[in-house]
Amino acid sequence: MTENPKDSLETHSETPTRPSKIQKIEEFSIEDEEDQSQQQGPEESGTAANPMSQNPRIQRYFVAIEYIGSRFSGSQQQLNCRTVVGVLQEAFQKFIGQPVSIFCSSRTDAGVHALSNVCHVDVERISKRKPGEVLPPHEPAVVRKAVNHFLQKNEGDIMVVDVRYVPSDFHARYKAKERTYFYRLLSGPDSLSTFEKDRAWHVPEELNLLAMQEACKVLVGCHDFSSFRAAGCQASSPIRTLDELHVSEVPPTPYFPSTLEREQERQQNSLSREDSLACSTVSETDLRISSVSNSCAVGLSTGGTNVGFGVRRKHRCYVVTARSRSFLYHQVRLLVGVLKSVGTGDLTVSDVERILNAKTVTTASPMAPACGLYLGQVKYDLP
Repeated sequence: MTENPKDSLETHSETPTRPSKIQKIEEFSIEDEEDQSQQQGPEESGTAANPMSQNPRIQRYFVAIEYIGSRFSGSQQQLNCRTVVGVLQEAFQKFIGQPVSIFCSSRTDAGVHALSNVCHVDVERISKRKPGEVLPPHEPAVVRKAVNHFLQKNEGDIMVVDVRYVPSDFHARYKAKERTYFYRLLSGPDSLSTFEKDRAWHVPEELNLLAMQEACKVLVGCHDFSSFRAAGCQASSPIRTLDELHVSEVPPTPYFPSTLEREQERQQNSLSREDSLACSTVSETDLRISSVSNSCAVGLSTGGTNVGFGVRRKHRCYVVTARSRSFLYHQVRLLVGVLKSVGTGDLTVSDVERILNAKTVTTASPMAPACGLYLGQVKYDLP
C-alpha cells in the first residue's frame, strides 16, 4: 500500500585475554559491507529457491520490523527528519561498517504504526583482518540480534522481529501478494488513557457496529475507488480489489479484568468444568476460549457503569480490517472515515454507495487520523 510516509559498534582488537564487548552479538571480529542494490522491477521471477544471491559476494536479507509510527516522520527516508528507513539504515551501518540501502514493502505516513512491515537489504561481508576476503554471510539470527542491539540503544521505538535469506531478485515491494491493515477506534465520552495516546482514533459518540458492517459490504470487492484516493496518489489506476473489509468489536487494550469480571470468570469456569464432566467431548482448549470470550463480553458491557473511585471507565474498542494486494494513497484512512460516519449516524449505507459511485474524493467523509492505523501483515510466496 502507499499509505505514505548512536551508539557505534566499536572495533576492538581482540586478544585471548580480552573478549569483545559485543561478543553476545557477534562472535567474530569482522566487518560487513554492502553494495547498494538497484531496485528490482515488478516482474515475477521463476528463480529457484536459493538462499544466496546470484552474486556470491552479496546476500539479500528480508527483514520484518515493527515500530511506533508517532515517533517517525513516515517510513521513507527524508532530509532532516527521523524516519523508519533512516533509523534502520543507521543501525545496519553500525553493525556492518558500511552504508546500506533499505527498500520497504509498504510506505507509511507519519503517525502510522506497523506490527510487521517488511524490507530487504543487500549485504557483502568482508573480512577486516584480511581486506578483500569475502566471508560467508551472517546467519539471519545474528543479523536480527545485532541490529536490534543498536536500535534499542537509540529510542527503542522500532525493532526487527524476523530476518531470513532471500534470492537477489526477491523484492520486498513488488513480490508482496497481500497487505493487511488494521484501524483502531475507541468510542466513549471520556478522554483517552495516557496508554492509548496516539494509538487509536477517539470517537466520543457511540458507534453502530451493525450499520458499519453493512457499509463494509458495499465497499468490499473490485471497484473504482477514486472517492477513496487522496490527492497526490501516483497509482496509474484507481481500480482496486478489496478482499476484506470488516469491523469488529474487541476488548480495549491494555485490558485488565475488574473484580466483577474475575468473579464472573471464576463462576463460568466452575460451571464449564462441571458441564465437561457430563460431556467428555468438550476439550480443555474449548473451556479456555469460552472463559476468555465471556470475560471479554463482561468487559465490553460494563464500560459505562460506576467502576469506583480512581478506576477509569473503559472505551468500546472497534477494529477495522482491510486486506488487499495493494491500496491507493490514504485509501484505508478514507474508508475508515466513511465507516465512522456511518457508525455515528451521519451517513447511511445508501450514502456510502453514492460516495463510491461518485468517483471523486470530495464526496467522502473527512479522513481518519493516522494514529489509529497499523500495517498488520505483508504476505509473500517465500522461496
